[in-house]
Amino acid sequence: MKKIWLVIPCYNEEEVLGETSRQLKEIMNGMIQKGKISEECRIVFVNDGSKDKTWSIIQKLHEEDQLFAGINLSKNRGHQNALLAGLLTTKDYADAVISLDADLQDDVGVIEKFIDEFQNGYDVVYGVRSSRKTDTFFKRFTAESYYKLMKALGVNIVFNHADYRLMSKRALDGLEEFEERNLFLRGIIPLIGYPSTTVEYERHERFAGESKYPLKKMLKFAFDGITSFSIKPIRMILNLGVIMFLVSIAMMIWSLVDKASGNTVAGWTSLMVSIWMIGGLQLISIGFVGEYIGKIYEETKKRPRFIVESFLRK
Repeated sequence: MKKIWLVIPCYNEEEVLGETSRQLKEIMNGMIQKGKISEECRIVFVNDGSKDKTWSIIQKLHEEDQLFAGINLSKNRGHQNALLAGLLTTKDYADAVISLDADLQDDVGVIEKFIDEFQNGYDVVYGVRSSRKTDTFFKRFTAESYYKLMKALGVNIVFNHADYRLMSKRALDGLEEFEERNLFLRGIIPLIGYPSTTVEYERHERFAGESKYPLKKMLKFAFDGITSFSIKPIRMILNLGVIMFLVSIAMMIWSLVDKASGNTVAGWTSLMVSIWMIGGLQLISIGFVGEYIGKIYEETKKRPRFIVESFLRK
């Protein structure tokens, strides 16, 4: 029987951990009793430097039931690093690891389907939302536009997939080979290869508490995904520069012809517009280039992506 571990990153999740642990325990014990998975399966909560009682709750769950394990990071590292910490720390103890969020928005009822597909020979099983009817129009429009933009930029990304997925031991070994610090796991994992498939599910409302991804963080996460996987924005800047150069030549010819015709041109408005437009484009261009240089700077330092302070398991 296969050893399946669940990895759940947690940041200030004291309000949901009780219900999340109850539901996951019920599902895992049910599959163990049916002989579908091994008794050595575990549910691992990764504490990402929480400021509330999250870690003390994880410790209590571990003390009361060996099914629960816990990883405590030395400080807050962000969702992607916390998730990576859980995956890489547990990969040597499991045949496959399933990652999901702690807020019960991911439908835990399809975990068994993930395992079925894994037993059918798939190394990666992506959880894909069947619809976005619970989202607001703004969130639905921006999310779907983002996936389409990533595709247009040449990034191999699974449409409507977040971080709810199963990965086999060898897929996790492959993930460990990617040493980059600027993490965007949704883009990295498809690069690993190996057979993959999808399982559809309905995403629920958050069980309790507040979202850990407000608009500001979502925008930063989206921008990190683009700049970590595509150099097309820099090529777009080059193309824009060429276009602006051609426009400036056309404007110069027009100005010379207009002057030769004896027309008096005030020119103040067009001059100001041109200065502001070119200045804005230059600042945007410098910002894009600076973003890439900043990422190169971070990568060259090779600082650890996470540090595990303690790992509770039985």
